[in-house]
Amino acid sequence: MTSKKLKIVVACDKYKGSLTAFDVCTIIRRSILDLNPDIDVVVNPMADGGDGTVDTLVKSLSGEYVHLNVTGPLGENIKSYFGLIDNKKTAVIEMSLASGLSLIPPGKKDPLSATTFGTGELIKKALDMSCRKIIIGIGGSATNDAGMGALQALGVKFFDRNKKELGFGGSGLIKLDFIDAENIHQGVRDTEIFIACDVDNPLYGKNGAAFVYAPQKGADSSQVVLLDSGLRNFSSIVKNQFGRDVSRIKGAGAAGGLGAGLAAFLNAKIKSGTDLIITATELESKIKDADLVITGEGAMDFQTFFGKTPFGVASLAAKYGISVITINGSVDIDYNKIKKSQLDLFSGNFDIINRAMNIGEAMSSAEANLYRCVKEITKFYLRTVGAD
Repeated sequence: MTSKKLKIVVACDKYKGSLTAFDVCTIIRRSILDLNPDIDVVVNPMADGGDGTVDTLVKSLSGEYVHLNVTGPLGENIKSYFGLIDNKKTAVIEMSLASGLSLIPPGKKDPLSATTFGTGELIKKALDMSCRKIIIGIGGSATNDAGMGALQALGVKFFDRNKKELGFGGSGLIKLDFIDAENIHQGVRDTEIFIACDVDNPLYGKNGAAFVYAPQKGADSSQVVLLDSGLRNFSSIVKNQFGRDVSRIKGAGAAGGLGAGLAAFLNAKIKSGTDLIITATELESKIKDADLVITGEGAMDFQTFFGKTPFGVASLAAKYGISVITINGSVDIDYNKIKKSQLDLFSGNFDIINRAMNIGEAMSSAEANLYRCVKEITKFYLRTVGAD
C-alpha cells in the first residue's frame, strides 16, 4: 500500500512592480520541489480583477491574446489587447489597458474629458468574435464618464436637450437629456458579462465615484462637484427612460461609474474579482483534497481582509478545513483591527524580506528572497507533518 503524496496548492497574486502572479507561483513551486521533488505542487496564479488579470488567466488556462488598436483615454490611438480562454468562448478584458490612468502622460490627467470608448472597443471586438461570456476587470481607470464612452463604442447615443450628440468625457453627463440604445450591439443580448470589482462604492455622493476617486485622476474640488452632478443626472435619465436604478447597485461607482453604465445597458453583473477568478480557474476542485494552501500578494495589509486574493483563497480553503499560509512581499497588519474569525483563516503570514533594504532593492531581489523564504518555510512544514 502506497502513502498519498503530499499536495500543496499555490494560489498567489502578483507582487506588483516586481513579479507577476505566474512568476510568484512558479518560483514557489520550484523552491518546494528543489527541497522535495515528491510533493505534488499545483500552481493556480490568481488576480482580483485589477492589472494582471488578463495575463494571469491567459497563462494559467492556456489561452491566447487578441491585439488591436483602440481609442485611448484622451482620444488618442493606442495599442491594446485582451485575452481569450475556454476555447475562445470567454473574453477577459482589463479596462486599464484601454482607459487606464497608467496610459496618461505626466501632467495630462483630465477626468472631465477622459473616455472609456477604448474599453467599449475591446468589448465590441470580443462580441464580434462570438464570445458569449466576458469578464471585465475595471481597476485603474482614468475616467469618470459612467461608461458613456464604452457604450458609445457599442452603438448607444447620448444627446443633450438640443438633440446634439454628446462627445467624450464625464463633463458632458451634466448636459445629458436623452439616451438612444436602439442600435446597441446585438451580441449584448446573448452574452453573459461580469464586472470584476473589489470596491462597493455607489455611483454618486460623498462615497461615490467622483468624490472618492476623481481627485487621484486629476480633478480639483470644483471639478469633483461637476462630475458628481453629471453622475447624478446620468442615474436619473437611466431610471426615467429605462426603469433601471443604478444608484442602488453596489460597486456602481467603480472605474468612474463604468460599473453603472455596463450594468444598466449590458446587464453586466458586478462580482468580487477574486471570486470570478476562483471560478474561472476552477480553484475549488484543486483545493478540496490539498494538504496545504499557499497564497499571498505584494503587500498584505488591512485591505486584504476585504475580499482581496489571499482572503478569498483562504475563505475557500476553510470550507474543507485546509491550512493556509501566506507568503507576501510585505506584511503590515494591525491585529487589533482585524476580526479574530478573519485572522483564524490563516495559519501564518510571512514576508520575504530578511534584512533592512529600500523598496528598489526589495523589488529587484524579490525572486531570490521569495525562493529562500519558501525553502525555509517548507523545511519547517515538512518536519511538522513528518514528511521531511
